[in-house]
Amino acid sequence: MNSKPSSATLYYIHDPMCSWCWGFRPVWQQVLAKLPKQINVQYVLGGLAPDSDAAMPQDMQLNIAATWQVIQKEIPDTEFNFNFWNHCLPRRSTYPACRAVIAAGKQNPVADANMLLAIQQAYYLRAENPSDYPVLIQLAELIGLDKNQFSTDILSDEVEQILQQNIQLAHSMYVYSFPSLILERNDQQETIKIDYNDADNILRQIF
Repeated sequence: MNSKPSSATLYYIHDPMCSWCWGFRPVWQQVLAKLPKQINVQYVLGGLAPDSDAAMPQDMQLNIAATWQVIQKEIPDTEFNFNFWNHCLPRRSTYPACRAVIAAGKQNPVADANMLLAIQQAYYLRAENPSDYPVLIQLAELIGLDKNQFSTDILSDEVEQILQQNIQLAHSMYVYSFPSLILERNDQQETIKIDYNDADNILRQIF
């Protein structure tokens, strides 16, 4: 690989309920394992869909379910539980899940990553709905958090402010689709092309 300046920040812009982010997770974990320690990784919650109590329109449900099928074809071994569309009342609302990741991180510096995985597993494997706060509170308890503190934090002005700062940061980098990778080095930002099946193709763009 070509030698490039080592000090840099790699921004991972994502959403807990983004199905492509779920498909990307195995390769992303491989990228993280091979990144030089000099490269700082910063997670940014892009906020896929704002708060809504309205049921997701039927055509949108069908489109998203079809996207899951596309992901399974393009990223082998990606699992989805299609019972979600029959067992839950889907809503186009991912901000609660984003807030859950932030609220978890307030209790424990590593709990945000644990909450992210817990949300993805609940949504894609167990057909639970992370748009619902009771589901998120159960997941907080599942990963060992104080559910009372979590229940307060997830609805707090502080967590909302942090979420909005994340969304604004994503927009400042002209990122509106997830997952996205932006490498900042020497005051310059570079978009890293996502490869859903080969971590080395991503790493070659970084160093």
